[in-house]
Amino acid sequence: MMAKLTMLNWMASKDFNESLDIQKAWGIEVLDMKDHIFGKSVENLSYKEAEQAVRLIEARNMSVHCLSTLIFQDDIEKGERQYGGMHLQSVERVLDIAALFKPTFIRLLPARLPERRQTECSRVCIERQYPWLYRLYQTAVDQISEAGYAVTIENEKSSIFSNVDDILDFFMKLNRSGNVSLTYDVQNLWQMGTFPSMDVYRNLKPLIGYLHVKGGQAEPGAQELKWKSSLEDASWPVEPMIKQAVKDNVSPVICLNPTYGQMKENYDYNNMFKRDLDYMKQIMSRIERCDS
Repeated sequence: MMAKLTMLNWMASKDFNESLDIQKAWGIEVLDMKDHIFGKSVENLSYKEAEQAVRLIEARNMSVHCLSTLIFQDDIEKGERQYGGMHLQSVERVLDIAALFKPTFIRLLPARLPERRQTECSRVCIERQYPWLYRLYQTAVDQISEAGYAVTIENEKSSIFSNVDDILDFFMKLNRSGNVSLTYDVQNLWQMGTFPSMDVYRNLKPLIGYLHVKGGQAEPGAQELKWKSSLEDASWPVEPMIKQAVKDNVSPVICLNPTYGQMKENYDYNNMFKRDLDYMKQIMSRIERCDS
């Protein structure tokens, strides 16, 4: 089955109503709801605001693939009571509005480590100082799963997911196989020092349920992320990875994200989100021709 394409809702426009119109015109059918929804992030919407958003979505015959919350993206040093209490309350609020949006996924994020520890082995740090973190995620995953939604946890920069081994170890200790998957954001892990190679994809493949793609360039002969760029000009193997992900059916929806890095002199950054979407459509067309 050919993967559908989407993007974070604000990328088309930070005006929610206009964003829906633009995404519809661009051929997007399924939505990734994150922020700039009536000026709010998705987890902070009131029930009335969620109802209004759903009416606008349904009027355009669109649907919601993911509620991209910021739940658990916080400093782990706040401790179990403060950190856990606040974010588990957010889970309860999101479940109230999820009944309206009917998403496939509800996204959680990994906890943040203090800057001084981001270069340490995060899994060792968690085991020694924050073993309660697994219980919090298990509680959230169980609540969301029991409500009928799939859970995805995205690798994020400046977090406990500093490399592939950290991710694999966390999911193993989470021990919720079948109820939670990984959103593999290729550039977020790249920012943490792991180049998005095909080997990285293959290592993470058993966990992946959702793929986030964005551009980015390294200097010639190097692998470190340096420049913002379009997908088409990216240094990582964009088309081979997307083709493999489609073949493996790990991500029935692939989501475009904005690129990070430094601005490159004399580089064309105009209309990049639409250019990236058009490039993705070209890749999908090539996949379809190969399969026919």
